[in-house]
Amino acid sequence: MSSRSSDLTSSLDQADAGVADVGRSIVAPITGAAFWAAIALPFLHLPLLLTTGLSAEPYTDAFVALLALNVVALLVGHPHYRD
Repeated sequence: MSSRSSDLTSSLDQADAGVADVGRSIVAPITGAAFWAAIALPFLHLPLLLTTGLSAEPYTDAFVALLALNVVALLVGHPHYRD
């Protein structure tokens, strides 16, 4: 009976390790994409400001949306690092 419980314990430990690997393989590309998006998004702010000057409401809304997206990208991409 004890061999069955030890087999179950070892298989559960292996399953936990597999879940952690899947989590890392999903999270790493997301944080990487968010990191690089946080770098690239400010380059979209500048042309919007220079060409429109935020003179109309749709341009202001677009600027605020880009700004909010940049903040989200900064928060999500913050843990990304290069090895």
